[in-house]
Amino acid sequence: MRPKRWVVKFGTGVLSTKEGSLDLQQMENLTKQLIEIKKRQIDVIVVSSGAIGCGMEILGYEKRPDNIEELQACSTLGQPFLMHYYKKFFSSYGFHVAQILVTYFDLDSVSLRRNIQKLLENLLLKKTVIPIINENDCVSYEEIRFGDNDRLSSHIAVLMNADRLIILSNVAGLMDYSNGEKKLISYVDRIDDRIEKLAEGTRSERSVGGMVTKIEAAKISLSAGIQVQIADGREKDVLVRIYDGEPLGTLFKVNKNERSFGADSVSLP
Repeated sequence: MRPKRWVVKFGTGVLSTKEGSLDLQQMENLTKQLIEIKKRQIDVIVVSSGAIGCGMEILGYEKRPDNIEELQACSTLGQPFLMHYYKKFFSSYGFHVAQILVTYFDLDSVSLRRNIQKLLENLLLKKTVIPIINENDCVSYEEIRFGDNDRLSSHIAVLMNADRLIILSNVAGLMDYSNGEKKLISYVDRIDDRIEKLAEGTRSERSVGGMVTKIEAAKISLSAGIQVQIADGREKDVLVRIYDGEPLGTLFKVNKNERSFGADSVSLP
């Protein structure tokens, strides 16, 4: 019987300071949590944003460029910078990182999708290796424009038959503002029109996406029977506390009657 499997997505806001620089203390903190989860016999695949933010810092941008070519340049410069620190932090605990850059075209091809699946399965057998996935922004820009890797993380979760998708962001979870006050929705049994209306897209100077793309990611994962949790990535020991069953953020429960597809039939946008 294989270990339980988590896909954990780090958003740009989780990995960056308010000024937009890479938050190294936060990265080290998340690294420690992932290692603790690994020690508890959970296989972990990381889907990490942050490359564009790193590139913006290198090029001196204060605001996120609107031009796709400049975003691609930022990503190309920032990705090695991002992986350098992942390598630094994980290696200090005896772990290694494996970088996998993919596009939606890769996932839309049956043969390429299966190749990625086989690669990840092999990497997970190596207990000191942490796969870290990002979109290959130099040749594709779907997530650059539309989702900060939210949907990509859901497709990876489906591809790898994950038990849980955890999306860590700079928000506590899905909020309800309908009564004039801010209220966290802790549990969602079904994503209906009401839930989708509560999701409000956001755009900051250093990231894109917002709750809309997170809800889309949740719908994709739930349809494959994968539980989804959206939580604040800066909450103290958030991953360990989720493992321990603490109700942090918003938990999207699986409705077994609505499961519609699996790893061999990934539905792409």
